[in-house]
Amino acid sequence: MGRVTKIDHALIEHFLARVRDRHTDSITFRATVRRLSLLLAYEATKDLTTEPVRVETPLAAVEARRLSQRVALVPILRAGLGMVDAVLDLLPEAEVRHLGFYRDERTLQAIEYYKKLPASNPADVALVLDPMLATGGSAVAALDAMQQWGVPQVKLLSILAVPEGISRVTTAFPNTEIYVCAIDSHLNDVGFIVPGLGDAGDRIFNARA
Repeated sequence: MGRVTKIDHALIEHFLARVRDRHTDSITFRATVRRLSLLLAYEATKDLTTEPVRVETPLAAVEARRLSQRVALVPILRAGLGMVDAVLDLLPEAEVRHLGFYRDERTLQAIEYYKKLPASNPADVALVLDPMLATGGSAVAALDAMQQWGVPQVKLLSILAVPEGISRVTTAFPNTEIYVCAIDSHLNDVGFIVPGLGDAGDRIFNARA
């Protein structure tokens, strides 16, 4: 699948079982999404550019390296908010930008309702955060916003994806790197991932009916 990385790791398998379980409460679900997001971000940031720096340890001077790129975290509201804190733990100096879309339940198209991006001065790398890559509508809209902002390198981090969503993203934005914990089988007739984990936003924010 080209630029798609499915992360194989025992901890990911363990935590996926927990978020998929319909009996997992929102407190546990939210904490587990955070752990999965941390593992995704660790993998997705392994090739960030660094520059040399000289530091003084308690015993001697040593040549070390530090990150040299501006990184923006771009959660897709609302479910993407559940991934932000984990990635900030790894990248505490990253800037956080927000994009809001809702899905038209009749057409399954992404409708933008919020966008907070600067008019210029794009980040060097953007990590778009959305737990579910389902139809791909919101992801494509977010990636288009990153292109309009002028970000040269964009990565999409999702806990679950399906081939339909991956195909839509890679067709529209073939240079975007996609990082996922699992690729499920398909979408149902209302655009939900099967077997999936239900509505990630509802479960993160304890907003189930």
